[in-house]
Amino acid sequence: MKNCFSFLTFAQLVIFERVDYQELFHLYKEPSIIGRYICLRHIEPVLLRLQKQGKVSVVGKSVLAKPVYVYKNGSGATKIMMWSQMHGNESTTTKALFDFFNFLDSEQGKELKEKFTFYILPMLNPDGAEKWTRNNANDIDLNRDSQNLTQPESRLLRQCIEDFQPDFCYNLHDQRTIFGAEGTKNPATVSFLAPAYDKEKSVNQTRKKAMQLIVMMNRVLQKLIPGHISRFDDGFNINCIGDSVQNMGIPTVLIEAGHFPQDYQREQTRKYIFIALIAGLFGLHKECETDFELSQYYNISGNKKSFYDFIYKKVLLNYDNKEIITNFAVQFQEFLVENDILFEAYISEIGGLEGISGHFEYEAQGKEYTDSEGKKPVIGKKADFYLGNTAFKNGFPL
Repeated sequence: MKNCFSFLTFAQLVIFERVDYQELFHLYKEPSIIGRYICLRHIEPVLLRLQKQGKVSVVGKSVLAKPVYVYKNGSGATKIMMWSQMHGNESTTTKALFDFFNFLDSEQGKELKEKFTFYILPMLNPDGAEKWTRNNANDIDLNRDSQNLTQPESRLLRQCIEDFQPDFCYNLHDQRTIFGAEGTKNPATVSFLAPAYDKEKSVNQTRKKAMQLIVMMNRVLQKLIPGHISRFDDGFNINCIGDSVQNMGIPTVLIEAGHFPQDYQREQTRKYIFIALIAGLFGLHKECETDFELSQYYNISGNKKSFYDFIYKKVLLNYDNKEIITNFAVQFQEFLVENDILFEAYISEIGGLEGISGHFEYEAQGKEYTDSEGKKPVIGKKADFYLGNTAFKNGFPL
């Protein structure tokens, strides 16, 4: 006798919690797009293939006249709009979107296309992506330009929103490795926010819908990476696109792709963004969250600056012939070199570092710090040094 679950639709499987989300990721991960450095030339071959299928078109141009593409799919009544790489050096959610495109073209994705119509800008800032910078070619942060609309990319996004009239918006970003989930010692691998629409951080029906969607995504992710999910600060800034769109009366969700242990290329984080997208959309599809309460959203751990990339504990330092034992921290800076992202480690803080964790921690147990210039670390200096007889290069022990 066959398992009764084999006769159920994918949406029904979601209800019975019989979906292997991680297996879905491995099935639909786009193999041609990988790593941290993702610019237009990496994604354009896939976009051109989808263009031939009638799912992609050019919707506008960047400052440097690079094409900005839109992906359109589905025929459902509920309209979903997403945009990624508004900041050029935030590529994780872009990768997850291409995995999501593959899923939509599968038999399992068919139900979503019947429920929703998707309008997705996978790379809003191709100029910044090329140079691996946050800002666009005019050195403007597009996420602070949603009111003044001084940039072509900002005007394009606003025009797309006004033309498409979405029922939900997803504002997709990356965040730095410094953030953790408050109340844990875990990095914030995925952070969510239902942006405020006013200075009082009020909750109306629009914002409540965004919160409800986040709760559905959080519920699935907490089973896979418990304690690695956080809730971003909701301070109001009408110049930010999420706050601005929420203020327009469109339920808007901010998703921040963060750090997962030892995943500086953010391939694991990519997976959890992909899973969050599918879980949330099927949550909307089955519309079963009638018992939603605001506490379910506010009980998600806060997003807190609580990490450095490296922490070295109980290190012997020499300050003006006075020996002390203390800790110091090192943080990576990212540089684009020959079409790859290099992670260069620099000394960032010296002291007790209470409440701060390291993605890599080293117990020096009183070993003396030395480097080529002396016996104390200097903030801003490259992290090449010795602790006792152990050499460290770019933060790591040799």
